[in-house]
Amino acid sequence: MAVYSMTGYATAQSGGPQAPAGSESRPVLGMEIRSVNSRFLDLTFKMSDDLRGTEPALRELLGARLKRGKVEVRAWIEGRSDSTVRAPSVTELQRLVGLQDTVQAWCPKAAPLTVAEVLSLSARQLPLPGDLNNTLLDLARTVLEGFIGAREREGKRLADMLQDHLKQLRRLAKDAQPLIPQLVAQQRQRFIDRWNEALNASAAAGGTGNTLTSEAAQERALTEATAFAIRIDVAEELTRLDSHLEEIDRLIKKGGDVGKRLDFLIQELHREANTLGSKSSSLELTRISVDMKVLIEQMREQVQNLE
Repeated sequence: MAVYSMTGYATAQSGGPQAPAGSESRPVLGMEIRSVNSRFLDLTFKMSDDLRGTEPALRELLGARLKRGKVEVRAWIEGRSDSTVRAPSVTELQRLVGLQDTVQAWCPKAAPLTVAEVLSLSARQLPLPGDLNNTLLDLARTVLEGFIGAREREGKRLADMLQDHLKQLRRLAKDAQPLIPQLVAQQRQRFIDRWNEALNASAAAGGTGNTLTSEAAQERALTEATAFAIRIDVAEELTRLDSHLEEIDRLIKKGGDVGKRLDFLIQELHREANTLGSKSSSLELTRISVDMKVLIEQMREQVQNLE
């Protein structure tokens, strides 16, 4: 199953065959769907009053295919009349005059209708040919398929980027693993050298109260090195980090509605990288921790765009 981005755009028009010359042209329906990321599915419709009645059906259609995102749907009608001005009928004029008289009875200062306003209001009363609801829903299905396709293409790009970042994080974790034993061995040798220097200095000064032998010094150094190893041990963090990377990889390959779960795993990755940095006792391990956090932050930004 594919991974889908919450960012997408698609548009289309549908108006049927052109009308014969000299007759009233058929209207053209237009629609566009665009979206950005959001925690939940947020549908917004911007349509003319003629199309407002189809909103519940459109909401159901989109809700069945989309899970998350701030989605805006625009629909409009074009070409409802030809280039010539249609003369309003007597019935239409009587209706407009009656409405004007009613308004002016309550609002005496209201300006009377102009010729342009009468023609505009008359044009709005033109009946739409065919079943408008079915036509608009058919158009919506076409636009929705294009919109989902755009989301899928963007989602694939994001998935490829996440996979690349997973490889880099695995490489950094692999680089960090041998550093801890090396640091422990170095610290143990420092403790031994320090105790030996102290013993030699004491012997050179002719001290007689010192009963600490070289073997005891080495044992003490080993104890100190063990305590140091416990403090800086990051094996647990690296194991959890590897587990999170495997789960992220599995979810990306599985696809579908994985955005929220990936967002949670990214937070866990960031926590392990922070702990790795706080336990760092070398510049190399600190660099690895910083590089990890940079990659994880880039992943967080992209995961927030996934459905």
